[in-house]
Parts: sequence; C-alpha cells; structure tokens
Amino acid sequence: MRLGVMFDRDLPPEQLIPFARALDETSVDDLWVVEDLGWTGGISAAATALAVTSRLRVGIGITPAPLRNPMLLAMELANLARVHPGRLAAGIGHGVPDWMRQVGATPPSPLALLEETITSVRALLRGETVTLHGKSVHLDGVSLVHPPAVVPPVLAGVKGPKSLALSGRVAQGTIVPEGVGPAQLPGILDQIGAGDDDHELVAFTFLHIGADATEVTGPMVEGQASFLGVAPEDVVMAAGTPEEAAARIKSLWAAGADTVVVRPLGADPLRHVTALLSAL
Repeated sequence: MRLGVMFDRDLPPEQLIPFARALDETSVDDLWVVEDLGWTGGISAAATALAVTSRLRVGIGITPAPLRNPMLLAMELANLARVHPGRLAAGIGHGVPDWMRQVGATPPSPLALLEETITSVRALLRGETVTLHGKSVHLDGVSLVHPPAVVPPVLAGVKGPKSLALSGRVAQGTIVPEGVGPAQLPGILDQIGAGDDDHELVAFTFLHIGADATEVTGPMVEGQASFLGVAPEDVVMAAGTPEEAAARIKSLWAAGADTVVVRPLGADPLRHVTALLSAL
C-alpha cells in the first residue's frame, strides 16, 4: 500500500522544488505531477521533481496521448528513467475531450490512439525496434539509442468501461480520477480484468483537513462531479478531521487501491499532508 501526494496544478510551478524537497523528508512514497491544458507540462515537472529529490517515486498523471507523439514521449521518459532509475511512473490517457478539441488534437478513435500509444511506448522503452501502422500511430523501424536499464511502468489514466478494459490489456497500471470511492473500486478492478498482481491500481483523491472542508472543496467537487457524471454528493474525498481523512485513505486501500494519491487543496498543501500522516 503506497501513499502519494499530488502537486496541484493551481500552485505556482516554482513552488514545486521546495514542495518536492519537503515531501522527500517524509514517509510519503510518491509525488505526482500533472499535465493539464494551460497549466503545466508533465515531463518538465517530473524532471524538476526527480532532480531535487533522492527517494520519492515521481508519477506523471497524465500525459494526453493526442498531444504526444509516442516516439518523442518514449525518448523523454527514457531520459528520465536512465537518470533516475526506478523512480518514475508514466501515466498516459485520452486527455479531456474539450481541451483536445481546443488545440486541434481530437483523434478519430481515442481508444485506438491510446492503445497504440501505450503499446508502442512500452516496446520502445524495452529497447525494441518498433514498426506500427495503426489507426492513429505510424512508426517505421524506430528505436531508442539509450533505452533505460530499469524500464518505468506505464499506466493508463482512464475511467470508462472500454478504456478500463484497454488498460488491463496493455498497461501496467490504471489511474482512476479524484472522486471515485471505495464502493466503486471492486467494479473497476473487474472491468480492468488484468488478472495480474503486478497491475497497479492508483486512486487519486482530494484532501482537505479542517472544518471548512465543504466550503473550500465545493467548486472543485462540482466540476469533478460533472467530469465523472455523478452527483456532487457522490464525489468521495479525504476531508474533515485528520482521522476522518485517514479513514478514507484506508478504505481506498482496503477496497483494492495499491496506491492512493492525495490532492491537497488550498495554498498550504503541506499542512494537510502533515496532518494526514500523523493520523495514519
């Protein structure tokens, strides 16, 4: 059971360095960075976090496949994995459809693009020469000159049934978004159907310690409810007292999450993380 912390997209990028260094001194296992349209780039954020820490695994959650040529993505991931062996986890997903449309990157078949991207990136990272003429990905005899000795896991950041099944087929793990609760995880695991003890289930969840949790998290919860297609009251989060937040984390582990990644909200994220760690 792993515990991760997300560096929230709303925080100024220059705060990532002290944030990462502080987390490296705690018992937290992972630091996760994001790639959202207009906010921040996942590869550069991961490189920064890895460079200023010595222990943490750094996860990228997630690079949108429509924005990333798989050869370039494999090159970037391989560089990070060679410089920081065993400390990288790479998440790849569909990308938010509205954002992909805004930048002219809507694929004809999101499922085909994601499967072909993950399959080719994994093969390239293993040092293979890849030729693939798929529905969306076209590679002709390409390979990495410097493949990593320790191949980083590639995870799929997905939520729909077809995408979850795809993740079980081709990825080494699945990332489920904030708001998904312990009651949903057994069904998600069934949809993934990986049948593989090495397939890592990563659950993101909001974190806010304090009596003002409902007030602070309200706008974020409403947006996430729309994204998940559920009512706001059905968005699960680790909020309230430290003990209540810790109980929520434990319930996600008990329901099948291998890694729970908390996304602390507000301008002082380390305060929430410290309170959670004390309760855990």
